[in-house]
Amino acid sequence: MSEDTSIGKMIDLAFYQDRIKKAQLIKIAGLVKRVIGLLIEVTGLPAFVGEVCQILVPQEHQPVLAEVVGFREGSSLLMPLGELRGIHPGCVVIPTGKPFLIKVGNNIRGRILDGLGQPLDGEPLDENLISWPVDNRPPNPLSRLQISEILATGVKVIDALLTCGKGQRVGIFSGSGVGKSTLLGMIARYASAEVNVIALVGERGREVNDFIRHDLGEEGLARSIVVVATSDQPALVRLKAAFVASAIAEYFREQGQDVLLLMDSITRFATAQREVGLTVGEPPATKGYPPSVFALLPRLLERTGMGERGSITAFYTVLVEGDDFNEPISDTVRSILDGHIVLTRDLAIRNHYPAIDVLQSISRLMPEVTSPRQQKLAGQLRNLLAAYKQAEDLINIGAYVSGSNKKIDASIHHYEQMINFLCQDAQKFSSFEETMTGLESLGLEET
Repeated sequence: MSEDTSIGKMIDLAFYQDRIKKAQLIKIAGLVKRVIGLLIEVTGLPAFVGEVCQILVPQEHQPVLAEVVGFREGSSLLMPLGELRGIHPGCVVIPTGKPFLIKVGNNIRGRILDGLGQPLDGEPLDENLISWPVDNRPPNPLSRLQISEILATGVKVIDALLTCGKGQRVGIFSGSGVGKSTLLGMIARYASAEVNVIALVGERGREVNDFIRHDLGEEGLARSIVVVATSDQPALVRLKAAFVASAIAEYFREQGQDVLLLMDSITRFATAQREVGLTVGEPPATKGYPPSVFALLPRLLERTGMGERGSITAFYTVLVEGDDFNEPISDTVRSILDGHIVLTRDLAIRNHYPAIDVLQSISRLMPEVTSPRQQKLAGQLRNLLAAYKQAEDLINIGAYVSGSNKKIDASIHHYEQMINFLCQDAQKFSSFEETMTGLESLGLEET
């Protein structure tokens, strides 16, 4: 026997020995003890937090998937990634030994997925997709590239006065019915990104089709992946939808691409985590939100941004309660992100769309990516808007006397031009060059 042949057999033997060592010859399973609300208590289950388990239900052909969310008095606490129907005490629970994984690849563009990454549009996923973990760590802060390029959104007021850079994270804050979904659709259609990932978390079922057909459109869907978890889904599925969308965006960033992540909404994500936290016994803290909500928000939001190669530019909507822009979730999200865009009901009722209040909004990275010329013009427009707003009541009742204040006089002179510039039809695209030309044409530097 030659030496080469002996080495080959030794290598083969080592391979099989390794497989035998890793093989689990005896499957250790747990048993369902009780179900309280959405919480499944299981005894005898050797599983870690975040591990996916299979609950065998005799009446169902497929096992019910559940995730370990905690432990209590020697029992494992699980929450379902689906329906609880059919589960009863004594059901066998088998740990998979793996955290939650999804299938990703270039072929998922144009697809609509549910909160667990499964196809929602009736077509199976491509067999050549790879498995990708959902719960990933944010990039090392020292390995992130510097944000230096403009991401043109096609929305004039954002590009001119709230300019975003590739890899920036921005919050869109608004009350209900003020036009945030329409604004997201405009950004998805017109932004200069290679791929869009859109997460609809806790949306009403009726609004999903409306957003895809009217706000997003065929052009936007063709280069997008949409992840949907409607409001009737279990809390854990709504939570997973946000993480699934973030994981898909991370996959494309790792390929060196510029990704646009749009998530609607962070508030419903926080509400889902509140349900999970209270269910497992966390004490309510700030306005009924348990501490885990405020620990989970940065874990999600910090995953986007610049990486070592590509970028994820993220827009997160925040549905403020009672138009209170300082409630706990709004305040926490605003402190983490790189800018905020505020939509107000006052502008919406005036038919001013997008209903962006420029004076309450800011892009923290605008000075890093724009020219001094643009910053000067944008600052002058802000100054005139602020001056007009300060004297608006006097102007409306005719009590302001022309010549009393030069800045107010200039704001009155340019007011109609400025409002026309800031308004934009949802179906009208404005390139960055056209936006800059329009800003120049206002003639604000003369004031």
